[in-house]
Amino acid sequence: MTDTAPTPDPADGTSLRPATADRLLHLLAREQVDRRLPSVVAGLVRDGRLVWWAARGSTSGPGEPPAAPAPTTRYRIGSITKPLVATALMRAHDAGLFDLDDAVGRHLPELGSDRADVGALTVGQLLGQASGLQAENDGAGPWWERTPGGDWAALAPALTADARRHRPGTRFHYSNTGFAVLGELLARLRGRPWHEALQADVLDPLGMDRAGFRRDEDSAAGLAVHPWADVVLPEPEHDAGAMAPAGQVWASVPDMARFAALLAGSPTAAGVVSDEARRLMTTPQAVDDPRGAGWGVGYGLGVQVWNLAGRRLVGHGGSMPGFIAGLQVDVASGDGVVAMTSSTTGFGDLPLRLLDTLAEAEPRLPEPWSPSPVADDVLELVGPWYWGPSPLVVRSEADGFLLEGLGRPGRSSRFRRSPTGDGTWVGLDAYYAGERLRVVRRGDGTPSHLDLSTFRMTRTPYDPAADVPGGVDEGGWRA
Repeated sequence: MTDTAPTPDPADGTSLRPATADRLLHLLAREQVDRRLPSVVAGLVRDGRLVWWAARGSTSGPGEPPAAPAPTTRYRIGSITKPLVATALMRAHDAGLFDLDDAVGRHLPELGSDRADVGALTVGQLLGQASGLQAENDGAGPWWERTPGGDWAALAPALTADARRHRPGTRFHYSNTGFAVLGELLARLRGRPWHEALQADVLDPLGMDRAGFRRDEDSAAGLAVHPWADVVLPEPEHDAGAMAPAGQVWASVPDMARFAALLAGSPTAAGVVSDEARRLMTTPQAVDDPRGAGWGVGYGLGVQVWNLAGRRLVGHGGSMPGFIAGLQVDVASGDGVVAMTSSTTGFGDLPLRLLDTLAEAEPRLPEPWSPSPVADDVLELVGPWYWGPSPLVVRSEADGFLLEGLGRPGRSSRFRRSPTGDGTWVGLDAYYAGERLRVVRRGDGTPSHLDLSTFRMTRTPYDPAADVPGGVDEGGWRA
């Protein structure tokens, strides 16, 4: 077996401290041995750049000379294809080519328009794995991951009402078939095959130069490892046809690092999709909570979301015959990890352990505090307010303010100026997301109270001068 020492991508800048790199390489090497992986590669992303890369094992097939993985080596990323397709679609959404609430049949009329038809499902439901559409295409052929696939003309007739497994919008249900539909949608919107649209709208702008749609001469051989003996079996590779948008992309570690930078919102990936589109992609649309024990995994728009005791990560996992891949980005820090192996059965929590080791060994330094300007219409609102007897506080933020409970449980939301320019503020999250806040002023122009969806927030508890709720009782506060 061969291995490659940790090194940063030559195009991307700084590396980690040697002691940190040694710890990370040891984790990777241990995983390769313990899980009997023919080859494994991994990389860490910080500030939008690949800061560490390492590999173990050989990418060769049986009977071939051993070959160490290189930064240019392609691995099959399986379902990580889905967030790439979703990114291309959200770019089309930014361009006004469709709405998330559009019935997909509006763009693919062959899927029907009656309520029971697949065409009645919305694009947002399909992207968010909440459409209720069947997981696989059992009506249109055999196991799609392991056999060559037919084209859209062969798949579409099988997408009848019988392909719907659950009422749309009511539960998380992972659907590879749904992304076949979304791939065809992308093709129709852009007037070219889905993979050409993906190349032009995502892979090329991000500089994912090694990413592609089939195995090439610099790709790892996909292998199955016998469960009870140290022998391997070559796995098949083919064009999945209409199902390809669910999992056919191949990519290198630097390629995936560039996509991780996009999910992290790094300036290095700016301009591919809008900030609002990225926010929608990484916000849970449906959660997987089958036993009511508290959700651990959810789905945004083409992006998996993990909830680890309140810690949020976004990205996706992927598997295809001969390969396992994982990409995760820590939402709070922006640090990301990608790991890929040339084995049908792969690693467990290796990506997360690599990410945690980076955070522990080289924690991010907080940005130094410094004064920053606050708009006059925000400065006049900061400080305590009261919702009846419940204390709240307004704190200024870079482009708005935060209204939160003070010292006891209470509703809280961030607010930004309404795009209508009417002087109101719009809630961005939590209970007040999308709701409007209006500052009601006295005759002299000073704030009297806040009107938030009819709730009154006043500067004193139950301000008797407020119309609602007023002093509540004319006797006032008393023992």
